Amino acid sequence: MKHQVAHLVKPHSHEAADKVDTTMEASAEGMRTLWISLAILGVTTVLQALVFALSGSVALLGDTIHNGADALTAVPLGIAFVLGRRAATRRFTYGFGRAEDLAGIAILITITASSALAAYTAIDRLLNPQTITHLPWVAAAAVIGFIGNEWVARYRIRTGRKIGSAALVADGVHARTDGFTSLAVLLGAGGAALGWKLADPIVGLLITFAILLVLKDAAKEVFRRLMDSVDPALIDTAETTLRNVNGVKRVGEVRMRWIGHQLRAEATITVDGSLSLWAAHQVAVDAEHALLHAVPRLTAALIHPDPTRIGEEDPHAMLAHHQTS
Repeated sequence: MKHQVAHLVKPHSHEAADKVDTTMEASAEGMRTLWISLAILGVTTVLQALVFALSGSVALLGDTIHNGADALTAVPLGIAFVLGRRAATRRFTYGFGRAEDLAGIAILITITASSALAAYTAIDRLLNPQTITHLPWVAAAAVIGFIGNEWVARYRIRTGRKIGSAALVADGVHARTDGFTSLAVLLGAGGAALGWKLADPIVGLLITFAILLVLKDAAKEVFRRLMDSVDPALIDTAETTLRNVNGVKRVGEVRMRWIGHQLRAEATITVDGSLSLWAAHQVAVDAEHALLHAVPRLTAALIHPDPTRIGEEDPHAMLAHHQTS
């Protein structure tokens, strides 16, 4: 319950990189679970949309959009996997992973337009109350939404624990929480059945607020990706790893960026200036291998070694060198 309440206040991340980990990506069963569960959410959304067309329930409209928004977040992930497997070309030298960010922008526009429609409809119903029809169907659609999310939750959690995918288990818990949003539609239907016409639009506004939280969370992730943002903890891990590599005297600038759902890194290290070219190159190779093992989802690292200057590490030696000069 504590996690569910916290999730309602701060929705889970919709970034593709957070929805898949190395274990799930390498497991055919994990990827199959992901796509099957998203197909179930898509079918649930379509069924709820049909009932909304019959009943006119704005609470159901909000829940339909909410479930549809969660299903839509699979689009960047799908694009990342499909295009990410294409080899880089002389024009697209980093590959095609950035297509995921373009899809994310399109999804933001779609969710924004949909939430605006839901909010407008709910406010209009508050100002001009109307009788909702087909109340049993509205209640059934709410239960369908709950069952769809709960089925997806159980499926993802079961598979995630089986293959050891933390991302899949976490997404299953989130789906379970989203099921309670569908049950909120029952409150609107129950109020309408008792003659309170404002119950449905009020619940619709509450669900619209939940959609806006999802939109804010998704927009923040898309903005960060477009600006090449990464978790500072990844930089800390990279710097610590490089310092522990044999032959690295100092660590300079470290940069990372997401391309699709994979990371690339660039780093500058300082090595002993008396080393041969081959030896300095070997230190850089060791640093690259250490980074690839230490940083999750890092697929490539470009290491630039700088040589130390005479007396650079010893202030007394540096002073003696200047005096001699």
